[in-house]
Amino acid sequence: MGSLIFIALAYGQTKPINILQLKPVKVAPNTYFVQGRAEMGSSENQNFISNAGFVVTSRGVVVVDALGSPILAQKLLAEIKKVTNQKVVAVIVTHYHADHVYGLQEFKKVGAKIYAQGEGRNYISSETAKQRLIASRIDFAPWVNAGTQLVAADVWIDQKTKLNIGGVEFLISRVGPAHAPEDLMVYVPSEKVLFAGDLVFRGRIPFVGNADSKGWISALDEIEKLNPQIVIPGHGAYSTKPGEDIAFTRNYLKYLRESMSKAAIDLDPFDEAYQQADWSEYEGMPLFRAANRMNAYNVYLSIQAE
Repeated sequence: MGSLIFIALAYGQTKPINILQLKPVKVAPNTYFVQGRAEMGSSENQNFISNAGFVVTSRGVVVVDALGSPILAQKLLAEIKKVTNQKVVAVIVTHYHADHVYGLQEFKKVGAKIYAQGEGRNYISSETAKQRLIASRIDFAPWVNAGTQLVAADVWIDQKTKLNIGGVEFLISRVGPAHAPEDLMVYVPSEKVLFAGDLVFRGRIPFVGNADSKGWISALDEIEKLNPQIVIPGHGAYSTKPGEDIAFTRNYLKYLRESMSKAAIDLDPFDEAYQQADWSEYEGMPLFRAANRMNAYNVYLSIQAE
């Protein structure tokens, strides 16, 4: 069943009824996450295509990422209240992509302090961010609308940072430019959980966009050095075998680079290089048709610029 039911009104109009539910999964003694759908964002799924998580401490709740619409953030807050009486005191943004940040304003309303990597300042003031929000108000209406705004961080992080809340340490590392210029990852040693953001994808084709694929591969090496027991990716189920799931994202990025490099360097046509590549390992995965060709083209262009 979809997330919306439409009730017919007079003159053929319809009114969306909100039935999409978030179901937090407990992955460690004090850590939970909600898993977005392996789909493109839409009005039907309220842009619920990415993950978010939270850690309960004795002095408040720390949330990682804010989901893709204000309504989803409201639902996450409601689910957190079912788990604990502690208030949400902090939100750490792994990167400023729409599906991770359009819910920020709801956390701001309840008094949470927002942390993000400093390069995010450039994005939220950019024409790209402005136009994306304008389009999202149409594409994800009514859940993203004129009242939806981009929210800046209260604390911009430009180096490794330790955040201690309720005796729980959150090790925040700058790892971009990788998937995005402003990537952060968040490790909670007491829980042995790493929030990897979109540095790690599971169960679907990654979204590369204008990523720095070389930097992204290096960031995956940094994740492995931490040796977490559990990784919560930006998309897909949580991982109890981080090595295998990190390898999936790494191998995909490496294959994009290997299959596109010669054509990019020799200035051969992209279409020929794409057709000659063997995509059989990936073509059965969710979002292959939506993302793979664009990913390959962006890597082709980025190699030319290196």
